[in-house]
Amino acid sequence: MNTRIVAVALAASTAWNIGQHPLRAVGLRSAEPAITRLAASILGRVGAAAMIIETGDVLMVRGDERFPMQSVYKVPVAMAVLRQIDAEKARLSQVMHIRRADLVMKVHSPIRDQNPNGTDLTVRELLRAAIVESDGTASDMLLQLAPPAEVTKMLRRLGIDGMTVAATERAMAANEMVQYRNWSTPRAAVQLFRSLQRGLGVSAPSQTLLLGWLTETTSGANRIKARLPAGTVVAHKTGLDNTRNGLTRATNDVGIATLPNGRHLVIAVFIKDSRATGPQREAVIAGIARAAWDAATHQARK
Repeated sequence: MNTRIVAVALAASTAWNIGQHPLRAVGLRSAEPAITRLAASILGRVGAAAMIIETGDVLMVRGDERFPMQSVYKVPVAMAVLRQIDAEKARLSQVMHIRRADLVMKVHSPIRDQNPNGTDLTVRELLRAAIVESDGTASDMLLQLAPPAEVTKMLRRLGIDGMTVAATERAMAANEMVQYRNWSTPRAAVQLFRSLQRGLGVSAPSQTLLLGWLTETTSGANRIKARLPAGTVVAHKTGLDNTRNGLTRATNDVGIATLPNGRHLVIAVFIKDSRATGPQREAVIAGIARAAWDAATHQARK
């Protein structure tokens, strides 16, 4: 597999900038050889981006290619709902009635499994379930407050053009090809997490809630977090499609790792249309994250 590495001075790219903070490509470039090797090591299409938020150093592999997000899309959904709360159009304590018909089948949903006839949950409980447990029913209930078009509109207002939310969990469960409608580029995924870390688009209380839940998330222990130093704080969201006939259309992880010097490294890795095994795909994500970490911490020591 030939992998084209894109490592550019992004100050000239208005699509990458948010506000008046242009980004530069500097120290992460040393991760190119390792990331190139890892991206070429499995059957499938690998896209990745890494950035040190405070300096703007950035490196991308297929940074502008579209990848299905799977559950990574729950982060912009949560941000859009939190914006509704910030605007007092909804409340964290607001109770939503989940009917039996609202329970989404064929997806991961502890809410459905624990409440087969439906239940009542607050918006806060639904947000936490969607992020920490990646609950599909919770996500679809939140989309009633902030429909897909509204989520995408929020992204555009943040200056993020390379990410689109268009489909519910129910729609994706009914047709595996629908997941390609919820897509992101690696560049856009890093933009989104950078915006969250910098407190753009949501209030400080909402930012604290969402970053806290992303840190608590229970999935993906063998992806971004796997090879980082023990005790590293990582706020992340995974995404994973089911494997059908040996093909897995999406294996993802996007997150913010706190560096030893207090700065923040955003890492986004997407693998699409892969016939590699689950452990092989996760090992690639873990390896790319470690390569970015090593480059970032080496730069910090200089």
